[in-house]
Amino acid sequence: MHRISLPARPDWQDKARAVGFGFHEMYGEPYWLDDAAYVFTLEEIETQIEGPSEELHAMCMELVTDIVGSDEKLHRLAIPDEFREVVRRSWQQGERHLYGRFDLAYDGSGPAKLLEYNADTPTSIFESAFFQNNWLTDQVALGVLPANADQFNSLQESLVEAFQQFDTSSIFHFAAMTDNEEDRGTTVYLMDCAVQGGHRVELLDVRDIGVDGIGRFTDLKDRVIDRCFKLYPWEFMFREGFSSHLPQSGSIFVEPAWKAVLANKGLLAFLWERYPNHPNLLPSFFPDDPPPLSNYVRKPLLSREGENVSVYRDGREFLSLGGSYGDEGFVIQAYAPLFHSEAGYAVLGSWIVGDRSCGLGIREDRTCITANLSRFVPHIILD
Repeated sequence: MHRISLPARPDWQDKARAVGFGFHEMYGEPYWLDDAAYVFTLEEIETQIEGPSEELHAMCMELVTDIVGSDEKLHRLAIPDEFREVVRRSWQQGERHLYGRFDLAYDGSGPAKLLEYNADTPTSIFESAFFQNNWLTDQVALGVLPANADQFNSLQESLVEAFQQFDTSSIFHFAAMTDNEEDRGTTVYLMDCAVQGGHRVELLDVRDIGVDGIGRFTDLKDRVIDRCFKLYPWEFMFREGFSSHLPQSGSIFVEPAWKAVLANKGLLAFLWERYPNHPNLLPSFFPDDPPPLSNYVRKPLLSREGENVSVYRDGREFLSLGGSYGDEGFVIQAYAPLFHSEAGYAVLGSWIVGDRSCGLGIREDRTCITANLSRFVPHIILD
């Protein structure tokens, strides 16, 4: 694994806008980097990323039964009392899931280490699946990259195949905060994959989800919502005005309610408890079970984009970010060094669609906490 610089495509911004990638810049900063790439060997991808990701996913799935069956464990994950049965039933009924993203620390030496599982509302799927592939195709055609350059990326085909497993007899609704350009772009991309999988689709703002007289969720045309992908976290869903109807109608949503368990960073402590010293896990604990660690990270159970994450070195706080999380509780995880170059720190996003590892996306940040100003860098495989 190493990072290279290369010429950017001369028209890449136009290409981005043409395919709806308006968030290639965010917050006045570049998000997509067209003039850099991470290089891996095929052996690295297969043995350090793909194989371990599938094993980690299987381990996570094995834990769900134990967690949903225990009120104590659901309490530790801050799942509200009134929605625990929604979570439990969604797992027991085998409600189908779609995708997730492992964030891994890997610097080219030793096994990759799990940082967290973004199993409910992972973004960067469009840039990982589609725009990254276009970048590779163009750079090979331009002669910038050799003809044998490859990529760990069967994401789009896997998403289309996964959508084909859902019933196509009714409209598949897709809900997000549509005034957020990244969320809307991500959702529209997934809608396109669903169309390729044989579905009729409809975009809906989460705030426009309604409820009819018998408690069924509806869209703006008063049509009953039979299936709805939501790029909206379950902990937010539990606080919405329509949440009182989730016990009757919660089974319509993708991701299903049981994903609230896997998306919670308390999962890290349960994983370490079940699989101590696993090569792809970091020692992780709840704060009331203090670990003998001097270098560690304190993470809120439900944080996103690095909010309220603190890094400790030699027992002292070294770096922290503000935010609105933390009241729900924290988890303590041993610190793992990230790949570091002059460009910053890199986190590997290893994608799971269905139950299969099928793609990689890399984000860089100026600090070792990956936050909302991180940059997306494409990757290639060269042997």
